Formats: sequence, structure tokens, C-alpha cells
Amino acid sequence: MTKKRYDGYESYAYLEPGVDYRRFDLVDQLGRVAPYDLGLTSDEEERADRLLADSVVVSLHEHVSVYPSDIAETPAYNRTLRQVTGYEGLAQSGMDAVFENFMDGIGCITSNAGWKWDDIVYDVGMRLSDLAHQDFVVHAGSVAEILDARESGRLALIPGLEAATPIENELDRIDVLYGLGIRQLGIAYSDSNTLGTGLKERRDGGLTEFGRAAVRRMNRLGIVIDVSHSSDQTCLDTFEASEAPVLITHAGARGVWDTKRMKPDGVLLACAAGGGLIGIEAAPHTTISHDHPAHSIESVMDHFEYCVDLLGIEHVAFGPDTLFGDHVALHRHYAEQISWGVALGGPTFEPVEYVAGLENPAECFPNIVRWLVKHGYADDDIRAVVGGNALRVLREIWGG
Repeated sequence: MTKKRYDGYESYAYLEPGVDYRRFDLVDQLGRVAPYDLGLTSDEEERADRLLADSVVVSLHEHVSVYPSDIAETPAYNRTLRQVTGYEGLAQSGMDAVFENFMDGIGCITSNAGWKWDDIVYDVGMRLSDLAHQDFVVHAGSVAEILDARESGRLALIPGLEAATPIENELDRIDVLYGLGIRQLGIAYSDSNTLGTGLKERRDGGLTEFGRAAVRRMNRLGIVIDVSHSSDQTCLDTFEASEAPVLITHAGARGVWDTKRMKPDGVLLACAAGGGLIGIEAAPHTTISHDHPAHSIESVMDHFEYCVDLLGIEHVAFGPDTLFGDHVALHRHYAEQISWGVALGGPTFEPVEYVAGLENPAECFPNIVRWLVKHGYADDDIRAVVGGNALRVLREIWGG
């Protein structure tokens, strides 16, 4: 693994806890669950370590903040505007670049409904203020900045939002978000918005005319368009409307697990036909499979292999969608607000307390590489799916 230059900085160390902000008891970034053993030989472990070090590793979707030990304190924690970035865990993650998606729909600072413009601006600004006070995780928005960060032992953080809901009917707000450093933007989340239809709706209206105008604006600015939480027709309409490749940054295949949160073959094929990628998801109780109904790295990789067979390995990457904390409890706490049950639906599954092998951002890519080594993937294919494919598509969208 490339040696990272993390010096022990903790979030908001430039402020005084208890005076400038309220401090919460947070989870351990590295020891919340036991390490996962994939059963590699010593030679396989050595090869996995080498590949992780030699590859440019890019996560298309994470939430790299650290959550309270008592997940019920999350609303109060969010309202302090002091979400902690997991610098210690990121230093062990093997990642060179990560698309960070902030508080999204649970950023309830001024409203319990989430997705409010002021809340997003406050949160992004505060998190980037913290980043500016340390020298390990750097705010990035180009391929050159990703490669520069890797070369210097740093990690590039690319800000993104899972839905464009906060722009309301204001097209110029996309420019404002770009000016604030946002380089990836989802069309819609579970609820529909002015751009298009979300996953929970009974009727699929697709992309709106305003949504088409927003897609054009994102193309001109150089913003990665994400349709992970958009309805099937909205995905297809977005692929047709966009002049640049569109990403499904964190999802899986409906052909493996039949829920609305997964994408059907037609959507996956249309995404690839436009030059896009799917980042394979690992948030709890999403990318389950019938062969592995208890969600783990094995069920996640069933989706990976299905997508590789369907699309070709050049159109597959990873967006694990993990965080530092009890992700299952977080979903339970916010189930109604994020329409979790509606978005999932589908077959009965075995509930888990965490996704074994892919529980947090620190362990995802080391274990993904281990799994790929164990299952006989070639070096070039491993380098492609852990970052090379992402860099290729980002060059098309961003240039450079």
C-alpha cells in the first residue's frame, strides 16, 4: 500500500471542543468490527498488497464521516455542523481518491425533511474548512489533482451530492455548487424533484424538461452526473440527454437481486453504451444475492461478476457507499425519511448487523483487491476496476 502522509490530525483541531462546538462519543474508525479473513495464502496476500500499492484506487461513492456510538444522537450531531472526517481510517484505506457525498438527505439543520439548500451549503463549507486545516486529505476536482495527491502521499476528496433536489428550480445553483467544489451530482434520490423521478414513486415520469436543461448545464460545467437513486426511465432519459458519459456510482444488478434499488439489464447496458460505469454498492441490505442472502463481500461480488459478464470489465468499478459507524442502525433510524423500505422491496433476505468484509471505508478496497486476487483476476483487470476505469471516464467528463 502506498504510504500516506497522515500526521494524526483530528477534525476541527483548530477549534476548542465544548466551547466552539459540542463533542460526541464517536465510533472507533478501525476497530468497530473484527477484520474479515478471505483465506488468502501468504503469496496471495503479498500480491494483493503490491496491487493495492501500484494501482490508482478511486471510490465512486462513500460517506467518509464518523458517526456517534449512539446512532440516535445523529440528528443532534448533524445540527452542530461538525461532522468528523475519518482521517485515521482513510489513511488505512488504500484509496487515492474518494467521491464524498456528505450528509445528503439526513442533513437536517434547518428542516427535518432534509435536502435544503442552506443545509447543503453549510455542511459542504464546514467540511471543506476542516479539510483546509490539514495536509493529508485534499479537496480535488480534476484527474491531475487526483494523480498529484497520490504522488505526494495524500488522498484526493471529490465533493458530490446524491441528488440535485436542493437546486429547486434554480439552474444557476448548479454553477454555485460547482464554485463550492461539487464535481458530482445525482439527478434524484428516493423522492422525485424538479429534475426527474426518484426510486420510491409508483409512476415513472422520467426526466423533466428542467432536468434536461440541468443535464446540459452539468455537461458544460464538467460535473459527473449520477443516476444511482433515479428511476429506470429517468436513467434512460439522462443517458440520452447527456453529451458526456453518465455514472451509476453506487448500485447493483436487478438480475442478481430484484429490487428497485438495483438496476435492470436495459439500464446497465444503456449506461455502458454511453461510455459510463457502474460502481458496485455495498451499503447494508442492498447488493444481496440468492447465492449469498446474508449480505457480505461475497454477495457484493456476485453483482460485480454479473456486471462484468453483461457489460465488459471496462464498464465496472466500485462505489461501496460505506461510512464509519453503524450503517444498519442509521438506516433503521432514518428509514422513513430516506424511504429505505420502499426503495428496497423485493425478496426476503437475512438481516445482518454489518456487511462482512466491506463494513467501512478503511477495509473496502484492501478486501476487494484480496477477493479479486483470490478469484484469479489478472493484474490489469484489477487495476482497471479499482480505479483505472474511473480515471478514464473522469478524463472524458472533466478533461485532462
